[in-house]
Amino acid sequence: MANNESDEKVKSVDKQNLLNLLKIKSKEELEAGRRLFSSNVSFIAGSVKMGSLPIEGVPEIAFAGRSNVGKSSLINSITNRKTLARTSQNPGRTQQINFFEFENKELRLVDFPGFGYAKASKKSIEKWTRLIHSYLRYRTALKRVLLLIDSRRGISPLDEETMKVLDKSAVSYQIILTKIDKLKIKELEELIVRTETNCIKHPAAHPSFHLTSSLKGIGIQELKAEIASLLTSHVQN
Repeated sequence: MANNESDEKVKSVDKQNLLNLLKIKSKEELEAGRRLFSSNVSFIAGSVKMGSLPIEGVPEIAFAGRSNVGKSSLINSITNRKTLARTSQNPGRTQQINFFEFENKELRLVDFPGFGYAKASKKSIEKWTRLIHSYLRYRTALKRVLLLIDSRRGISPLDEETMKVLDKSAVSYQIILTKIDKLKIKELEELIVRTETNCIKHPAAHPSFHLTSSLKGIGIQELKAEIASLLTSHVQN
């Protein structure tokens, strides 16, 4: 990895140094991601109970993470939309499972309620939790959960609890490190080592993870390519 004395003076991650840290995709993979996400995408449903979930038939990729981790911003970034998923200064605004469907019917994005800071009653939080657990257990259209982790904090005890739930549900999930533009290269390298070590302990965790910054557009094209590859695998299976 590119690293020298000058790195210590870098206030934030720049794209040139990141080339050695990002999971590089081939031109073909990047093009597949571009094509997939060139389709229009729109909100189709917000569900608070299993009976109101959209009918299955379209592959689904779910986004989970603590409130204020940058989930809405990432969904907006990969779909090239500024306001598809609502962003808020008030953590815990999403209080239902939201579904966004591509016009070509190739994919749905599923936005889980953020956990950790939700300003809601204990009863409401317990209701969301049961709904998410049921979704994870019974939703056959679900291809992968993308678990967002704030790179400034790393995997927290609350994130660990979520990972254990996903392990128990035998749901494949992949770590997405957000807001990496806030870190120095040295800090990012150390975070990568800690995250890799942690993922090894979780049987349902995908061995590779993504580095992203919605603000700077870092890792967005690579994430699109990764999601497109999941659909290719779905078709082959």
